[in-house]
Amino acid sequence: MQREILQIIENFPKARITVIGDVMLDRYIKGRVRRISPEAPVPIIEVTQEKSSLGGAANVAANIRALGASCQLISVVGEDNCADELINMMRSIGVEYSGLIKLSDFKTIEKIRILAEHQQVARVDREEKLKLESSTLKKILLSLENSLSKKTDAVIFSDYGKGIFSQYSIEKFMRLCHGMKIPVFVDPKVEHFQLYKGAECITPNTMEAFSGMRETVRYDQTSAEVLGVKILKKLSIKSLIITQSENGMTIFQNGKKIKITHLNTRAREVFDVTGAGDTVISVLAVAFAKSKDIGKSANIANYAAGIAVGKLGTVAVTADEIKEEIKLWGKQ
Repeated sequence: MQREILQIIENFPKARITVIGDVMLDRYIKGRVRRISPEAPVPIIEVTQEKSSLGGAANVAANIRALGASCQLISVVGEDNCADELINMMRSIGVEYSGLIKLSDFKTIEKIRILAEHQQVARVDREEKLKLESSTLKKILLSLENSLSKKTDAVIFSDYGKGIFSQYSIEKFMRLCHGMKIPVFVDPKVEHFQLYKGAECITPNTMEAFSGMRETVRYDQTSAEVLGVKILKKLSIKSLIITQSENGMTIFQNGKKIKITHLNTRAREVFDVTGAGDTVISVLAVAFAKSKDIGKSANIANYAAGIAVGKLGTVAVTADEIKEEIKLWGKQ
């Protein structure tokens, strides 16, 4: 098994993935706290560092490139400095961004996190939900069709609930992908959860899975397995992965008989789930593109998730890191 999944990882550079979804610019302002403001009972942050990174669907694209695979990103941004900054970062890591649509009446989403001594003390969001006009949807569909025609192995829907996905647009995207026989992987938003019928795989966390099915959230394994079977049947999807934070993940595979497999997570000194969902779906899609085996792909994604939660913040996981992790645990 180890040799097989290592061979799949070796083939990552041959994969081509299309990502469609909501992008945003993540900014981080870090500093020291030496005193409390005399104007209000709040800390004064003495800024020591500022940095920006790709957020939302753009982070998924960054994760795919970190694995060595090719990636086309399709999204909507404004005609502003934030969009230019996003494009420059994409260019620097080799993400194909010709599918980005610029709108003059839309502002690129920006999330600013303020950290003091490694502790986030505030977040400032500059965003407005995209009003998806028919003309914009046509441009997105054209970009998607062009991308799929370039031997795309899989499509990821990265839904952050910012306007690109709606019942109507999801139906259009799904129909186009199915018509070209391209597997669809979905990182779902709760309000759209039951619209992704016929997907190759969806990857909700525990809260998203229960809430998406309008059920009370439960965290025991038995409840997760009962729910997973319901989701497979209701959405007619080929597979489902419920990510369960420190409890690992459970894979459900449809067929004559539903196959359920639970994978435990690896023990970590640091456990930061920031960006772990993006890591899981990125690795899953790339691995499936080269293996067509959801079980092996999920296994690789679980190793990658273990690496991701062992790092502070949103950090992409590389193919070499995954290979080293697999070899390490194979010796134990």
